[in-house]
Amino acid sequence: MSGMGERLQGCGILIVRPAGLGDALAGMVRADAGEAILFPAIDILAAARPARLAILIARLHTFDWAIFISPTAAREGMRSVRERRVWPAGVRVAAVGRGTAEALAGLGVAPVLAPEAPGDSEALMAMQELQEIAGQNLVIFRGDGGRETLARLLAQRGARVEYAECYRRARPAADMSDLLARWGAGAVQAVCAASSEALVNLCDMAGAAHAACVLGTPVFVPHPRIAEAARELGFARAIVAIGGDEATAEALASFFAKV
Repeated sequence: MSGMGERLQGCGILIVRPAGLGDALAGMVRADAGEAILFPAIDILAAARPARLAILIARLHTFDWAIFISPTAAREGMRSVRERRVWPAGVRVAAVGRGTAEALAGLGVAPVLAPEAPGDSEALMAMQELQEIAGQNLVIFRGDGGRETLARLLAQRGARVEYAECYRRARPAADMSDLLARWGAGAVQAVCAASSEALVNLCDMAGAAHAACVLGTPVFVPHPRIAEAARELGFARAIVAIGGDEATAEALASFFAKV
């Protein structure tokens, strides 16, 4: 990322991604003289059905494609696979967005098929490589539950689709009092979230007494769908930064340059 310096001087940037998934962005914020505040608003737990996951991984070589829907799915999915076997050479890998592709690259997975901005199920399905997939076997690595759009579109094209549900999401039980005190004192200028669920959890953990403070803070998200969810929660400003951590860091710097 070019142009780093002191563009975020005096800005406290709250990163509410799951533990370990906000570190790269935090480094970029600090490199621009901002204060990165890491407070995961989602806990990542073990898969609810580990035996089912293990059986699927054992026959991973029978799939043509493996699709990862999020950076967390990349991290937890690849960890689960590598605990049990070597990645089968014939299974191609795809990611729903650039952030997920970056996470896979960081884990040494290449090549990875991924759409340019915006990264979502529809953009991935628009790619040429996934047009003629009738009769192919695809596995989607994800957490428990989620959107069914991708599986539905794949099935409409004649593919056989299964889920590898490799983790669960939960709201943390963390004490938020120190963070809320800092927030109330004006030390938090922006929130960075990668999912609507993280924003819901953040609001729930903060409580109604702190809603005005939280919802008055600009929130930076990677997709218009998450921005819409933020507005529905009551956030006054939701800024979409498509293109991974570098895009988010640049959006933060540009926003505060205008403030």
